[in-house]
Amino acid sequence: MSGYGDDETPQAGAVGEAAADGVLEDELRQAATVLDPVPDVLRQLALEAYALHDLDARIAELAFDSLVDALPVRGVADPPRMLTFRAGEVTVDVEVTEDGLIGQVLPPRSARIEVLGGPQTARPVPVDALGRFTSDTPPAGPFALRLRTGAEVIVTEWLRT
Repeated sequence: MSGYGDDETPQAGAVGEAAADGVLEDELRQAATVLDPVPDVLRQLALEAYALHDLDARIAELAFDSLVDALPVRGVADPPRMLTFRAGEVTVDVEVTEDGLIGQVLPPRSARIEVLGGPQTARPVPVDALGRFTSDTPPAGPFALRLRTGAEVIVTEWLRT
């Protein structure tokens, strides 16, 4: 019994059956959680597999890092870290400070940026019409940036702060 009449409109019994199926599904999920929980190892493997979901993303290579490439400035105790990433025609300039991130995508374009800090953390950062972005939260530990520009996905190399 499909729950549909000859004109393919739902019958009253079908709506009740769907609601009952939803309740049964919730009860089965709760029972499975209690009686057969997902092992931590399997959960970690699932997270690692999800991290590969944008495996076809282009990698933006580090072209400049002020910790390595810049000349030291006398009298400046803790200068901000300046980074430049390149992927083809796209350049991402980023300044990392103790207060957060400031950067720009060049050439300016509409983009969505996420600050990655591990398999479960991706903080979205707004980008304006000129490609500029800021984040009030400094990255803690290793981080990378994921840019989504239309159909293209670009991920920067992972760096430590």
